[in-house]
Amino acid sequence: MVLVTVVDEPTTAPGLDSRRIGELAGAAATDVRSREAVFSIDDLSVRYSGALALNGATLSVHKNAVTAFIGPSGCGKSTFIRCLNRMNDLIPGADVSGKVLYHGRDLYASEVDPVEVRRRIGMVFQKPNPFPKSIFDNVAFGPRVLGMKEDLSGRVERTLQQAALWDEVKDRLKENALGLSGGQQQRLCIARALAVEPDVILMDEPASALDPISTTRIEDLIHQLKNDYTIAIVTHNMQQAARVADMTAFFSVEIRDDGKGRHGILVEYDLTTKIFTNPGDKRTEDYVTGRFG
Repeated sequence: MVLVTVVDEPTTAPGLDSRRIGELAGAAATDVRSREAVFSIDDLSVRYSGALALNGATLSVHKNAVTAFIGPSGCGKSTFIRCLNRMNDLIPGADVSGKVLYHGRDLYASEVDPVEVRRRIGMVFQKPNPFPKSIFDNVAFGPRVLGMKEDLSGRVERTLQQAALWDEVKDRLKENALGLSGGQQQRLCIARALAVEPDVILMDEPASALDPISTTRIEDLIHQLKNDYTIAIVTHNMQQAARVADMTAFFSVEIRDDGKGRHGILVEYDLTTKIFTNPGDKRTEDYVTGRFG
């Protein structure tokens, strides 16, 4: 095998200041490695219709921490995070091997209900996807389906407050959620995930479609939410990873010698400060400094 980093599209802005990213990481990060492991992932591999997409990833995600997954397009970041709440089960031909333990329990054991998994481990996607319903009904949808109907109005209010959206929509709860701005819609989707009382929130590039002000609000919200939840985030934005994450995993791409296949690999996983200021693998250093091998 030949290891290279493949870049399908620019992942950093011109004139990237890696020193500044390191300063951001140093200001934000906390050493969380002694905390309980919410996820323990061992030798995780994923195939789609027999084609290897991600090979042999091993890491732990710690309680009440923000863990970021960075890397070029096609490196398996989203594939990896979707394994954490069995979203890949919904893709025809997907096959997951290895171990994914959640609080010590095998998420892929035959007796585990994937619907319950997705209640405990919520997900927010790249593009805001509110239902074509009222703001109130968007937040109340999950609790209603799960029979969590006691004090539903109070639950909606508390959840919108957690998502830093209540003050902006408290007089508009009966209005269609599609009338909200993009940033508001994304915070509504976060509120919808929080309404069913999850333990973990997965975010797949949650701010990539948003303007800088909305992005800042999402990042501020992530900092607040990690006091109560464990958060894992996929991002192409290295400055964002440095600002919000305690731990960072760098994924890259392995290409076969014959050039006829490629798959994602986990290159390095460590404290965000170390990933951005003193990485242990040259491929990581090349990526975070804007040099691609």
